[in-house]
Amino acid sequence: MANQVLFFFCALGVFNGFLVSLYLLFFAKQKRVQNLFFGLLVLMLSIRIGKSLYTIFTLKEDRDLVILQIGLSACFLIGVSLFYYLKSSVENTKVIPKIWKIHFIVLLLFVTIVGFLKPYPTNNEFWTTFFVQFIYSVWGIYILASGYILRDILKKIFKKNKKCTTAELWLFNVFVANALIFIAYIIGYFYLYYVGTLTFSFVFYGLLIFLLFKNHRDNIFKDIPEKYASKKIEDEEAVLILEKLKAVMEQKELYKNSNVGLNSVAKELHISKHRLSQLLNDNLGKSFAQYINESRIKEAKNLIANNSDYTFEAIGYEAGFSSRSAFYATFKKLTGMTPAAFRDSLSQ
Repeated sequence: MANQVLFFFCALGVFNGFLVSLYLLFFAKQKRVQNLFFGLLVLMLSIRIGKSLYTIFTLKEDRDLVILQIGLSACFLIGVSLFYYLKSSVENTKVIPKIWKIHFIVLLLFVTIVGFLKPYPTNNEFWTTFFVQFIYSVWGIYILASGYILRDILKKIFKKNKKCTTAELWLFNVFVANALIFIAYIIGYFYLYYVGTLTFSFVFYGLLIFLLFKNHRDNIFKDIPEKYASKKIEDEEAVLILEKLKAVMEQKELYKNSNVGLNSVAKELHISKHRLSQLLNDNLGKSFAQYINESRIKEAKNLIANNSDYTFEAIGYEAGFSSRSAFYATFKKLTGMTPAAFRDSLSQ
């Protein structure tokens, strides 16, 4: 009876883990970088725990060693999945950077090639001694790197006068849960093997309880405050983004839309709206509204110079202003003269 209860509890955690990962990877309506990496994290954990479950409740002579190889191979990718989930969440990543893809693919290819050249069934000693230790070492390194990514949130959590958001607490709990599973497997490697399997089920349902009883739980899978992202955009990156911004504004003439917002322009550049705002403030010394209005006034001046039959009101609307008064006020503020005075100055 004890074995049956243990199997049920552990298997239920693995089964639910697979369901969560499949939902996030393939069926979630909101396609976010964070959800993708969290789905990968849960999937890799579920495969690894499933391998442990298979090992515990299967007779040694009946085990398919290929299943054990797949489980350990998935374990190799747990750490990197956790690292990029936390990093993408903290930095509000909108599009997976190319270097992240290369990093993940290199690790996937590495463990796949090792498995092909030294398959578990014929290299049992290699997998159970040297390579499993290497896998756990890599996992541990990514756990430490993940802690560094969360350093600002960790400081905030341990300061009594600082209040954390639900999303920040969730990231902290996910990190702690993975650290506990890692420690459990280290203990299991030397003492009780099923400790890791049990720990996974406990932390899985612990996180579920956190979701059920926490206010603002809908924000967990949304962006957290940008202040935890990189404070300074590197000059080389800033130049590239500004060039892309200029090209997008010239080609698509987004400023002509009177309702254009920071978010819509940021989507065109595949960056967060906070990062675009930071770029304009730090590198150009102006707000988004100032930047857009400068583009509109530039367009208005061009229309005044080349379309003498247009009324100023029509020119204002054509340039992207929502009203005549807004056009006049902005034109005077940026050029120091009224539209009429500007037209007169062209004929002098």
